[in-house]
Amino acid sequence: MFTYNMPEKFQKLDGAALKIIAVASMLIDHLAAGILLPVYIMPYAPISQGTSVYTLYQIYNVMRGIGRAAFPIYCFLLVEGFLHTRNRSKYLQRLLIFALISELPFDLCFQKTMWDLNHQNVFFTLALGLMMLMLWEYCEDKPYKGLLRFLTFVLTAFTAFALCTDYDVFGILLILVLYLLRKWRVPQVFFGLLAICYELPEVILGFIPILLYNGKRGRQLKMAFYALYPIHLLLFYLLSVLLQGGV
Repeated sequence: MFTYNMPEKFQKLDGAALKIIAVASMLIDHLAAGILLPVYIMPYAPISQGTSVYTLYQIYNVMRGIGRAAFPIYCFLLVEGFLHTRNRSKYLQRLLIFALISELPFDLCFQKTMWDLNHQNVFFTLALGLMMLMLWEYCEDKPYKGLLRFLTFVLTAFTAFALCTDYDVFGILLILVLYLLRKWRVPQVFFGLLAICYELPEVILGFIPILLYNGKRGRQLKMAFYALYPIHLLLFYLLSVLLQGGV
């Protein structure tokens, strides 16, 4: 009988493995966007086909494509964390704290400025997604819960759009889809892909590991996992400055 899940023999990845895949994908993506592009490609624009810079640009595109795998996995892990954490308020607090801590390194790494309101880091998207899920469940026993839940999604999505968070509305939609279809892995992946279809085909790389998830947490290095985000952004920024001959 078809259970809408992958056969158990293929479910080989636990939560820790998914985190490693997401982190590796993210590092490759940010290495391309934070160092390769500003240091080795943009100074030689416009880029002509057949030149060494054009080859680097092709490598850059491949690295960014690999990087598309990270966000779906982070959203999936957020939903899993929401379902299994003992304290959702502390979970939200942790996301918000690291969103604020990460914003300066995020702007320095990608915008080369200390303050840019045009694009906020992914922790803000994840925090808004978690808020939405908390409100979604809060509405469970309320009158007109369908309307309240719809308004919750609209308000959260609008906030993400207004704040220009990473993946903004599409990120919030993806989190909601992954939550609603949490019991059925194959539909979860299929409709998750539809929610973020503008990133196709590269984003498929992020959903393959989700299909192989076995429901186990694995070894958890929670704070190291969070701290890696601002630390690597700051290090990439400093490296880009050094490579460009800065101080």
